[in-house]
Amino acid sequence: MSIMVRYAPKSMTAEQYDAIVKKEYELGIHPHKGLDFEVCFGEGDQMKVSVVYDTMESFEDHGKKLGPILEEMGIDPGEPQIFPVHNTIHRGE
Repeated sequence: MSIMVRYAPKSMTAEQYDAIVKKEYELGIHPHKGLDFEVCFGEGDQMKVSVVYDTMESFEDHGKKLGPILEEMGIDPGEPQIFPVHNTIHRGE
């Protein structure tokens, strides 16, 4: 079952988010094989991230790889909110 994970860190800028994603690509861990889609939104230092994974196991696997990057960059992602996905609609489907 797909899940949606929402991160709402106390403080994260678009530049910090971009640096995290860049590092993930450099390490070859993004996009994660279980990632359906990711969206970053907000403004200033209040950026949020929502991610849909194909399974809870994919989320957990990606988290093991992402955690050290966030720690290195001093980003506390906060406690993620996790929701089961009922349906997704994509353009052209």
